[in-house]
This record gives sequence, C-alpha cells and structure tokens, in this order.
Amino acid sequence: MNLNKECYQVGALLYAPALNGTVAASVLAGKFQTPYSIALCLEDTVAEEAVPAAEGQLLKTLEEIQKGENRPGVYLPKIFIRVREPEQLKRLLKRLEPVEEVVTGFIFPKYSLNNANAYHRLMEEENRRRKRPYYMMPILESGDLIDYGSRRQALLELKKRLDEKKEYVLNVRVGGNDFCNQFAVRRHCNQTIYDIIPIAGLLGDILTVFGRDYVVSGPVWEFFSGSGNQWSDGLRRELELDRLNGFVGKTVIHPKQIPVVNESLQVSQGDYLDAKSILDWEDKGGLCVLKSAEGERMNEVKTHENWARKTLLLAELYGVENSKNRE
Repeated sequence: MNLNKECYQVGALLYAPALNGTVAASVLAGKFQTPYSIALCLEDTVAEEAVPAAEGQLLKTLEEIQKGENRPGVYLPKIFIRVREPEQLKRLLKRLEPVEEVVTGFIFPKYSLNNANAYHRLMEEENRRRKRPYYMMPILESGDLIDYGSRRQALLELKKRLDEKKEYVLNVRVGGNDFCNQFAVRRHCNQTIYDIIPIAGLLGDILTVFGRDYVVSGPVWEFFSGSGNQWSDGLRRELELDRLNGFVGKTVIHPKQIPVVNESLQVSQGDYLDAKSILDWEDKGGLCVLKSAEGERMNEVKTHENWARKTLLLAELYGVENSKNRE
C-alpha cells in the first residue's frame, strides 16, 4: 500500500484551460478554498489551432505565479500541466526552465502502451538534471482499456511499465468522461458513475490492478450549479462511493466543487478513534480483535492495519469531522 503523504495531497484537482488568463490572479488572491491542486490543461479544453496561444499563456500564468508566490498569505497549490502528447512535453520542457520551481509535474492524457515509453523517457532524462523531480500523473482512458478483449493485458502491462517509474508517480487518474463517451452515456446529478454498469466494471478493474500500489483518483463530476443543492448532493453521493471503493481525491471543474471534495476526504470521528486503537494495539493476552470505540463493529488488528494507516494519514492531511480537539 502506498502511504507517500505527497501522493495523498493532490486531493481536489481543479482543471483550468491553459488559455485562461485569470488563473494566476485567482491563485494569488486566494479565491479557491484550500487545500487544492490545479491542472493547467493544454489538451481537451484547447482547440488545435489555439495550442500556440495556450502555450504562451501558460508561461505567462506560471511567471505571474512565480513572482507572487512569496507574498504573505499566498497558498501555492501543486501545479500540473496537462499536455497533449509526448512531442509537446518535449517542446515545453525547455521553455519551462525559468518557471520550473512552481511546477509540480505533468498529466498524461490517454496514457497507453503506445505512448508510455515516450513519456517515461522524457521524464527520466529531464529528472536527471533536477534536484527536485517533476512528477507525473497518467490518465487511464485509452481504447485498449475500454475493449474487453484487450483490457486485462493492457492494464497489467501498463502497471508493469509504470512500476519502473514509480518514484515519479503521484496519482493514477481515470478518464470517466472519455469512458462514458465510448458508450454514449452520461450521468445526471441524481446518478453516480457507479450506476453505469460498464463504466463501474471498468473502474473496478483499474482499482484492482493499480489500487494496492498507487493512489488512484476519482473521475470528474460535471455539475456545479442548478436548482437547490442537487448538484452538491449528487457529488457527495458519488464521493462516498469513490471512497468506499478506494479512490482518493477527485478531478474538479469548478471552484465550488473543491470544499465538497475536501469535506469527503475528512475522516469520521469513529474511524479516527478506531484507526488509532488498531495501530496503538498492545498485547491483550493473545487477542487481536476488539470492539470499536463506539461499540458498533469489530476491529481486527491484522486485517484492518492498512485501512488504519490510510485513515490516519487522511486525518492528518484533511482533518476529522466534527472534531474540535484533535491530537
């Protein structure tokens, strides 16, 4: 199980088109609830003909953030750049050198057996010269994962290749909308992605292969407004299922979603107390099982240890629900 704290700190990842000229001002003005991370996107949110302009604006955004990052009270999020292809990454790496200290890493869309080696080679070469490495976050959303006949072998081979560069991987991400598009389906705010049977099965396969060794983040939720609280209630339902199944964090497309994701990453008081009890276990005459702090369930030291370690790490990073006095 991966317990690298930095991997869990990605949390709510806010997507913004790299063409957006207001991002730096918003970051420096503290307009987004913290903690959060940000992805400056050069891929799906940018038309082909606008790529040169988007790359230029990306550099301006990063320059502005770098100039203002040391102002009092500025929260500097983890900043990632979502590239279109390995060739673009290669081109950008040189241009980014003056602002590289504010960039955490890169997101690789449609990560597949066709481009994995090219991305890895570029990351390896670039990180040889750096004191602090660039990290990478591949997005699993390619056609060979959707096709049932090739899925198993493709997932296993991608895992094998990713393991070779594991020290550079913060999260494995999933392209929920790309998967849905292949089946011509789309969920509404009163539905979750787990209600879409073929997508739920695909997500389960990804978690089965990657979930024990990597932090895997949940798919994007499209709703951020509407009548009453339907959009946020729906997001909370999906986040609950994300967490139950092992996803940590989520891609978000509007600042209003950030506090909802952060709330979901908090640990309940009962889970916090149980996790501490399990990890603070002292020999009680050979017994390795006891009832929970609230007297509602069984805690077993050997079988709940990984859950307990993950729970306390999330509590450290995101807090405990309804707890005023944390240790």
